[in-house]
Amino acid sequence: MLNNSNICANQLIEAEAQSWDHILSYLRPSCIKCAIQLGIPDILHKNPNPIMSLSNLIAALPNLNPSKITFIPILMRVLVDFGLFNYHQQQGDGYSLTSVGRLLVENDLSAKRSFFLFAQHLVVLNTAAYMGDWLRDDLSTAFETAYGKSHWDYCAEEPEFNGVFNDAMAGDSRLISNLLISDCCAGVFEGLTSLVDIGGGTGAVAMAIAGAFQRLKCIVLDLPHVIGDRKGSGNLEFVAGNMFDKIPHANAILLKWILHNWSDENCVKLLKKCKESIPSKENGGKVIIIDMVMEDNCSNGQLVQSQHLMDLLMRITHASKERTEKEWEKLFLDAGFSGYKIITSLGLRSLIEIYP
Repeated sequence: MLNNSNICANQLIEAEAQSWDHILSYLRPSCIKCAIQLGIPDILHKNPNPIMSLSNLIAALPNLNPSKITFIPILMRVLVDFGLFNYHQQQGDGYSLTSVGRLLVENDLSAKRSFFLFAQHLVVLNTAAYMGDWLRDDLSTAFETAYGKSHWDYCAEEPEFNGVFNDAMAGDSRLISNLLISDCCAGVFEGLTSLVDIGGGTGAVAMAIAGAFQRLKCIVLDLPHVIGDRKGSGNLEFVAGNMFDKIPHANAILLKWILHNWSDENCVKLLKKCKESIPSKENGGKVIIIDMVMEDNCSNGQLVQSQHLMDLLMRITHASKERTEKEWEKLFLDAGFSGYKIITSLGLRSLIEIYP
């Protein structure tokens, strides 16, 4: 039977192990970024056989300094620990992609690669590093503390960062697009003849919807520096403008990961603009929202933790937040909508319809 001193010692050992995990956790994204830069997920993906030997992997790595070859198995070992790759000792120290590692393959339809690289951009990392300073000043976000301007103003003035941000949004949109046009969500678009994708960026979601539903006219509305010189074709159109000023009229409006960027006051203002641009509920008008419903999937601890971290990110970057179902309901009612329905869960986020 353990005495109290043994219990305290065990607790101390466990606490120290957990603290070391926090101390060293900064290396995780750095190792993953290194793997992406070396092209390891792409090399494994393109390999004719599911399992690739360590020697063949090393031979396939471009511009690798020969003196650093011995580091590759060390890097691969931690990437296996992170769940990106499988290790096959009996197949000549071979490696294969896991489902998580596949999300880092370039141009994969469900890839999170571009979003990961955005999250590792120095501008994003620096914002988080200024959290303590922000809590002691009177600015609305840690981003402003770090850069003296809002995230959106910074994007408008810094083409390189704006490009990384738009690539991240487009990559995420490709994943969501696959879900939207799948059987679990396709019914959302039944009976519609026109749709405005507000803040649709480079048009990844709208292009997928327009391709799947040829009779549905899709309009992408975003700021001029985002739309650039993009031109639509067929049933796809790009419109440069400010969503708070004017929204093109349509049967339905799509807001994918838009409202979590804004305060309650601005969300209500935008939703009222949406309501002005769609027909009545009886005539098929609706707003389709893809956004997070906080802790709607409490059985999945990893998802809940990711929701909590995303909520923190929104607060320090945009002075906004993720919302619970009750908070969403209040926004919808304050904007004059008559009702809503959470259609389905899309993992971290949910698909919501609201009706005028």
